Amino acid sequence: MNSKKALSLISLATKAGRIASGEFCTEKEVKSYKAHLVIVAEDASDNTKKKFRNMCEFYEVPMVVFGDKDTLGHAMGKEFRASLAVTDEGFAKGIRKHLETEENTVA
Repeated sequence: MNSKKALSLISLATKAGRIASGEFCTEKEVKSYKAHLVIVAEDASDNTKKKFRNMCEFYEVPMVVFGDKDTLGHAMGKEFRASLAVTDEGFAKGIRKHLETEENTVA
């Protein structure tokens, strides 16, 4: 199952300091053109998903709806997280590769 690989890449990227998490930080990275991928939890509010979908579309950043808040937070060694931005192109590509092989929505 590739979601495990994606989660371990998220974990590695976090340790490498290449992830910004939480709504405010994610938004900041997207708007400063540093985000290469945005991941929003499936159980995030529709409002949050819509906000990031529109923002990512405008700034041309790929967005994935994946996992739940607990899973994303756990992968980062934190409390639950509804959104995160991957600021490293290599990690972003790796995570997308593993997620695109599953039934996730990649915008």
